[in-house]
Amino acid sequence: MPQDAQLQLGLDTFGDVTRGADGAPASHAQVIRDVVEQAVLADRLGVDFIGLGEHHREDFAISAPEVVLAAIAMRTERIRLGSAVTVLSSDDPIRVFQRFSTVDALSNGRAEVILGRGSFTESFPLFGFDLRQYETLFSEKLALFAALARDGSVTWSGSFRPPLVDQRVFPPTESGRLKAWIGVGGSPDSVVRAAQYDMPLMLAIIGGAPARFAPYVDLSRRAYAQLERPMQPVGVHSPGFVGETDEAAREALWPDYKRMHDRIGAERGWPPLARADFDREAGHGSLYVGGPETVARKIAGTVKALGLSRFDLKYSAGPMPHDLLMRGIELYATRVIPMVRELLSAA
Repeated sequence: MPQDAQLQLGLDTFGDVTRGADGAPASHAQVIRDVVEQAVLADRLGVDFIGLGEHHREDFAISAPEVVLAAIAMRTERIRLGSAVTVLSSDDPIRVFQRFSTVDALSNGRAEVILGRGSFTESFPLFGFDLRQYETLFSEKLALFAALARDGSVTWSGSFRPPLVDQRVFPPTESGRLKAWIGVGGSPDSVVRAAQYDMPLMLAIIGGAPARFAPYVDLSRRAYAQLERPMQPVGVHSPGFVGETDEAAREALWPDYKRMHDRIGAERGWPPLARADFDREAGHGSLYVGGPETVARKIAGTVKALGLSRFDLKYSAGPMPHDLLMRGIELYATRVIPMVRELLSAA
């Protein structure tokens, strides 16, 4: 388990389209402006990281996380800024590097990127990529990005673009390396790949007991041992919401969480979410919802079980209004984070 000083506690959002005061959906433009305000509040209250997810669909407002992160960079001082995740398979690794190295410059070195294949596939037809090449695209583009992240001249060849020969990419980062994680939803191959590229591992755990991911952490540890390298950090991204009490938090989250779940589930063949399943996930699974003490104890348990260096709470949930999200951020920063640190220090 990492020492308390090493543990980072962050927040993630996909820019879910929220519900306005009149009950109608807020505009995408307003949601983006609200996300900036949420990040500013998180920075002021001492949250370690804010991650913005990339999506290309009506129910999420953020399709260009780096642009929003650049706006946040100019209004914050200490919070680290990243994606959650960047869909590398349907993007150009060179442009991804350039956009994040630009955010890194604007933020004085606070940028990082979490690279993944994404759980939604809208970006593939939108940008002209064949879903049948899902695995090949990610593998090749990750190889190129890993070379770029070292901030030197790059020689590379693959099947999806012309080769590069001693090519420099600008702007470079001032530190000489852009921090990049690999986001993993459940693929052992991706865990091993992260070790091969010497990149931190971000586990997206959105259901079930967090401890079931312990074999992935063990696999990462064994892969680093075979490579004879020090193990890189492991983080977890999971959904949740902090309220004044357990009952208040569950009642606030339930209707909007169900709307989000059922909307996505209708596309994927899931049954509608029952309240009993929601309560079961909140009690024993990977839904971190409740009053500050309940959420803090659950996060601390996950950190200890998996040996984490980062925990990011995905605090937005479907149309849940902006004012509730702001209050949830405030409780997370001022009540949950200090309690998590106390619990781990005592342990």
